[in-house]
Amino acid sequence: MASLSTAILSLRRDRRILKLPPYLSVVLIVVGVVWLFMLPLNEYSRQTYVSENALLPGQVHTYFGGSEHNVFRAYRQEVAALAEAPVDERVQRLEEIFRSSGLKVATQSFEYKAAGTTVQGKNVYALLQGPRADATEAIVLIGAWRNMDNVLNQSGVALVLTLARYFKRWSLWSKDIIFVITEDSVAGPQAWVDAYHDSHDPQFVSSLPIKSGALQGAVALDYPAGIWGHRFDKLHVVYDGINGQLPNLDLFNTAVSIASGQMGIGCTLQRMWDHNDSYKERLQTMLRGMLNQGLGHATGPHSGFIPYHVDAITLQTVGDGWHDEMSLGRTVEGLFRSLNNLLEHLHQSFFLYLLLHANRFVSIGTYLPSAMLIAGSFTVMSIALWIKSGRPPTNSDAPSSEKAPKPSQPTKSSKLKNQTFTAVKSGSATVLIPDALLTITERHMFFPLASLTAISFLGLVPFYLFNRTPLPLLAPAYQIFTIATLPAPHILAFLTPRLLHRRPTSQELTLLHCFSLLLLGMYLSALATLNFSLSTLIGVLSTPFSFIPSARAPGATLSRREKARALVWSVLIALLSPTNVIWAATVALEVDGGLGEVLRRASFGWWVNGLWTSVVVWLIWWPAWFVASFIVGSGIW
Repeated sequence: MASLSTAILSLRRDRRILKLPPYLSVVLIVVGVVWLFMLPLNEYSRQTYVSENALLPGQVHTYFGGSEHNVFRAYRQEVAALAEAPVDERVQRLEEIFRSSGLKVATQSFEYKAAGTTVQGKNVYALLQGPRADATEAIVLIGAWRNMDNVLNQSGVALVLTLARYFKRWSLWSKDIIFVITEDSVAGPQAWVDAYHDSHDPQFVSSLPIKSGALQGAVALDYPAGIWGHRFDKLHVVYDGINGQLPNLDLFNTAVSIASGQMGIGCTLQRMWDHNDSYKERLQTMLRGMLNQGLGHATGPHSGFIPYHVDAITLQTVGDGWHDEMSLGRTVEGLFRSLNNLLEHLHQSFFLYLLLHANRFVSIGTYLPSAMLIAGSFTVMSIALWIKSGRPPTNSDAPSSEKAPKPSQPTKSSKLKNQTFTAVKSGSATVLIPDALLTITERHMFFPLASLTAISFLGLVPFYLFNRTPLPLLAPAYQIFTIATLPAPHILAFLTPRLLHRRPTSQELTLLHCFSLLLLGMYLSALATLNFSLSTLIGVLSTPFSFIPSARAPGATLSRREKARALVWSVLIALLSPTNVIWAATVALEVDGGLGEVLRRASFGWWVNGLWTSVVVWLIWWPAWFVASFIVGSGIW
């Protein structure tokens, strides 16, 4: 037993053990990425199903139609006439329409300032008090005046007005129904839902004079057909919320079940208009969903509701087919009849999932290991660097100033199985201790901890800059910042020995690398449970940070080959900087409005929606890149 423990202790100090972590880290990354690409297979995904039996989707007969078609066309004419009208005139007319249906009506004004611009407007909403309700629960039907493409949502608003009039005639509602016409698809819904939950700033967003009970669900309609109408082919179900949060899967499944099963309307998601359920299209749908979730931005009027645990989706009409507003109206009626059956808040199904198709999904228990393996690769390398930092440099690779110290004077030495031991007397007993245990060096942690702290706080500079810069200057400011910061770590590496009057030791740089990877692995592991997609994307893009060349000791000279290697690593790390990646992604994805629009959305999301993607980018990802680039630069200078 004593020999076994001695062998284990000696193995801990065996320098060959440090050769394993890089290979183990690579294995974790490869397995994590391969795991991700296996998810679209039938063995790793499941058919969707409705967990909450009370919903009974598609089990009721819908009556919307007939004379309601004439009412809808009349309202559509009204909306078209108000298209260019002043805001106050439009709001007044919408109030009159709601009041004529016998509903309680109120308005709300808001004003947001973000990205150097001001967004303001008025929301109109009406309350239908359920004949069987006690004002403790409510469902919301939303029609944004302008949709996410900034197009007049003419038929969508008209359908909300028509359904308000139609629902008022029924006595079966056990929940209140709130009809909301918002100014736009992002700021308006956010202002309304913030005020409904009393989490708004009264200085910019007015309070709601009329309220009901807890919101059980919300459905938004995006149907921008013009005055003559437009028949559509499919319903695009949009479900992504702020910061990657998702609605309960039962709501999505109920909408798909009613639309496709009862109404015969095909459903699609993630802008996959033609989906034949092949592996390639499942993978493409999943990756598009991961990109939207990773960005965490508002994808529709529903997005602002989800952070308040209000399950919400947007139904968007797409294509040119034979379905009309009556089909969409009956779909909404069936969906609201199902939500009306709920006895409690949706909770039985999944809140964390990846959708591959309208009828297929992957649950968190299946996909989470992928992100955890990638995040774990950074932790493995940080542990290896910690062990390495406690060992003295070998005589072969250290300069004269850092030769390995000699062990304590032995009283007796012996060799056992290629290990050298020293006999140390303890009282009357003599204990054999491996020589490796006697050569542990003291770790000097002030420089690495101070440097990492300073670099982490340095991330506040771009975070502040891109959330405060006026819109016309956002893109130029970003370009200047990118050009200025790419060489900044190397310049700092060049100046550090002159500021400290000494070159940082290899141990100090190793510890800086160790702490940076440890924090990155810890952050990504925690982030994976909140926003799996953002954690995975940053993890994959940051993998080279683990494998940068080891820091050289002071006084050590580099061969031409080592200098070339350091230069290649320097270029690679520069290409993988967050600023370059965001810039390249904007070009590759052909984002309308370009880089300026991406930055505007990020700034607007931070000030209006509480979007914290920029926090992750500038305070977690960017400092990790800066440290990696600084260490590579230290090896060159």
